[in-house]
This record gives sequence, C-alpha cells and structure tokens, in this order.
Amino acid sequence: MDDLLNVFDYERRAADLLPPGPLGYFAAGAGDEWTLRENVSAYRRWTLRPRLLRDVEHVTTMRTVLGHELAAPIIVAPMAYQRHAHPEGEVATARAAAAFGTIMTMSTMATSSPAEVAAAAPEAPRWFQLYVFRDDGVTRSIVDQAVEAGFRAIVLTIDAPYFGRRERDIRTGWLIPEEPAVPALESALGSMRSTSVTEHFKLISPSISWRDVERLASETRLPVLVKGIHTAEDAVLAVEHGAAGIVVSNHGGRQLDGVAASVDVLPEVVEAVGDRVEVLVDGGIRRGVDVMVALALGARAVLVGRPVLWGLAVDGADGAQRVLELLRDELQLALGLCGCTSPDEVTRAHVARAV
Repeated sequence: MDDLLNVFDYERRAADLLPPGPLGYFAAGAGDEWTLRENVSAYRRWTLRPRLLRDVEHVTTMRTVLGHELAAPIIVAPMAYQRHAHPEGEVATARAAAAFGTIMTMSTMATSSPAEVAAAAPEAPRWFQLYVFRDDGVTRSIVDQAVEAGFRAIVLTIDAPYFGRRERDIRTGWLIPEEPAVPALESALGSMRSTSVTEHFKLISPSISWRDVERLASETRLPVLVKGIHTAEDAVLAVEHGAAGIVVSNHGGRQLDGVAASVDVLPEVVEAVGDRVEVLVDGGIRRGVDVMVALALGARAVLVGRPVLWGLAVDGADGAQRVLELLRDELQLALGLCGCTSPDEVTRAHVARAV
C-alpha cells in the first residue's frame, strides 16, 4: 500500500477492485452530477491565510464534538450497504473509526446490525443515522435498536423524501442481492422484504416535517442532529424544533442536483445558529486542507464518507483507518503551517475567497 499516498489514490484503486454495480452506487451523484463535482471543487475557491512566527512546535488535531473527545474533527459519515464494498462492511469501518479515535455514524441501510457494530468497537462512540419511515412503527423499532446497542446520538437525515435520480445505477441496473441483508430495517419490517435501493427508499415518508424532528428530539433520550440542511432558514427551524446539532449536507450530491456545494452553504448556517448548536458539514472532503477550510468557516467537525469507503474497499479496516490517518496528518500539517496549534485556534481570518 506504499504507493497509496492520498484519498485520490485510494479512490482509483477502489475503482479497479469494485464491480460496476457497487462502484456506480457508491460513486454516483444525482442527475448530471454537477453538485457531486461542486462539493469537491468548491474547496478550491478558498485560499488559506497563514499566520507565521507563532511557535507551532506542538500541534494537536484533537477536538471535542458534542462532548466526545476525538483524535481529529473528522467523523465517519453514514454510508449504506458497506458489505458490498468489503465482506466485513460496517463492522470493519467501526473498528477503523475506533482505532483512529473518532465517531462512526452508522446508516439505517447498513449491512450489519446495530448490535454487530457495537460489538466490533464497544468502547468507541457511535452515532446512528435515521430516516423517518411511512410506518411509524418501523421508525420506532429502528431507534430502539440503536438505543439498545448503545449509540450516543441520532443523525436524522431530512433530504430524502424522494429518491434522487442516479443515472449510473439505472445504467448498471444494480439491485441489492439477497445477501448481505439490511438487518436493522428488516428487523423493523418483520416479514416484509425489499430488494432494491429504490424500494428501500420508497419506505421513507415523503410527509416528514418539523413535527417529526420535534417528536424525535422529545421522545428519545439521545441528542438529535439534523442532517441535510441547505439554508440558514432551515437551520433556525431545526434548532427551534429541538436539534442538538446541524449537519450541513446535500447527501453527497446524491439527491437534488443543482444545489450548492455544502461548504458554500456552511457560512450562512454558522452565522444563523452557530452560537446555539454545533454545526458540522459533509461533502467533498478529500484533503486535510479541506478540513482546515471547513473549520475556518465555522464547522465544529466534518463528516467524511466516500474516502473512508474507498479505504474499506481497498484494504478493509486497515484501509479505512489509513484514509482517516492521511486526512488527520494533512490537517496537522495545515494547522502548523497556518500558525495554529489546534483546531480551536482556527478562525475565519485563516481563509479568503480565491480571486
């Protein structure tokens, strides 16, 4: 693995290893994939403003997020169907996140059960990503499974009342095989079974509203983060309805093509609610300097999805952990060269819009 020096190297190697169906699913965006590309390219529209002669002999990347002390402000984003990337799937990712020292966010559509993920890294903090389903009993059952398995927060995804049009999946015709299963969802469904990504998403309620956010925040003892916020207006509403945190996200460009890159939305959300709740961001993180930009724009931490998935596909838990370490090491270098000894010293003055 010595020739895999960065996230892009892992992405290329994963593309060589994965079959066309799963590769298309993990890599795809919606429509023309403009937002998918913007998520990455938007970081190039910001330049760093180093402050020098600051004594940076000792630089740490550690940061506390929602009370969890992490090795770096880099959290594993929720990603579905991970056993289609590697036989151990989410279990391997959980071990990687724990070894690195961060939070794994488990998807409702995971190919491992909440109990299996918890057993893989019992001492590590973990969050559970949730959809609101048409059948309220299904939603409640999934939350109960997460609570019973010791997950520390619910990350409610709100930007998928309908399934985005992902043309790569249409072209490959990829359907979810009978195995591996989706345990949390199937346990909640009982005898019912869905056999495609589209059918899984048809179970999600298009009637989701702020009432659901408020109910979930009041009924569960876990903090609820709202993921999928695109505007300052909705960020304010999320906080008013009980959100303990915000994740600025466009679902990795997989839902509505044509929306702004997440990092371009981040400043207005931070300005609107950053003094009341912690604001996180996902989408397009490929380098440690991207994390630096997000921190400067007010993010408490970033969530990283595809890069970890590429690491998983290439070398299981070791590959996923290595990707996290690469991003951390790049962030540590960026901090030091910008005159910061920790993420807490990064401010808006450390970035400027590229001319």
